[in-house]
Amino acid sequence: MRQFKEILFVVESGATCKLTLERAVALAEENQAKLTVIDFVERVAASIKRPRGGLPSAGSQAALSSDSEQNLETLIRPYRKRVTIQTKVRHGKPYLEIIREVLSNGHDLVIKRPEPHHWQSYLSGSTDIHLLRKCPCPVWLDKPSATKASFRILAAVDVIDMCSLKAHKLRQDLSLKVLEMASSLASCKLAELHIMHAWELTGESLMRGAFINMSEEKVLAEVEQVKQEHKIWFDELLREMPIKLGHGNTSCPEPQTYLVKGSALKEVLALANQIKADLVVLGTVCHTGLAGFCIGNPAERVLNQIDCSLLTIKPTGFVAPAR
Repeated sequence: MRQFKEILFVVESGATCKLTLERAVALAEENQAKLTVIDFVERVAASIKRPRGGLPSAGSQAALSSDSEQNLETLIRPYRKRVTIQTKVRHGKPYLEIIREVLSNGHDLVIKRPEPHHWQSYLSGSTDIHLLRKCPCPVWLDKPSATKASFRILAAVDVIDMCSLKAHKLRQDLSLKVLEMASSLASCKLAELHIMHAWELTGESLMRGAFINMSEEKVLAEVEQVKQEHKIWFDELLREMPIKLGHGNTSCPEPQTYLVKGSALKEVLALANQIKADLVVLGTVCHTGLAGFCIGNPAERVLNQIDCSLLTIKPTGFVAPAR
């Protein structure tokens, strides 16, 4: 299945950038997609003086852009015979320019190396956090791993706080998009696909506490009822999205499914570590302002703690915030 048509690769400094570029090129090849490579140059402030005391000329900015364009050409030259590639150099805040580029040119995937995370990023927001919250297309934050015999993908469905979504239809739509993306990638890569859904009974510890003091029998009955409700939903979801890996290729294994009890964040991290996942795919919604600062979203918390790559999907109809 051809999942992507226009891939946007964001350049980051360092040798690992080349490993992520290799990933982007491979995805473009697998999907017969076009690849755009974008880099950013800081604006030269008018107040900054040149070495001999003069103010920067209009050519100073152009010179920086020219240097960046030459570096990009050197970076992508080995791949020009494999895929259609174009380069772009932009000025301004990277996350804003990335989102503008996505909206202007219809990119259906952004791929980049994740940034180092510092406490300052939660105050002003790193490029990665802004993209996870605001970019309208899927965002792949790539953490290259050692070459292995098989590529393992973990699709986590319904890991967000559904109180923030208004309808079951949106919940179902986002989960199906996660499954579609994960199964398509697994098919292209002949990868192992693992699908999980985590559930828990809200207030279970309080039910066992002295204040409510519900009998253990009743608590277990409540737990079993909630488990069955989630099992029914999970089974229906899997039936609604037939997963045909490899389009009949018998070398592509059937997906493994997991219905696990516990908090979504904890269980995603635990299972990803257990199966040694190379990529985790999950849905995310936008939390900005105070909500974003206080609670973030599961994708951000997973990114901070996971050792593999992360691919996030937005709901259908998502509109990027103005800023």
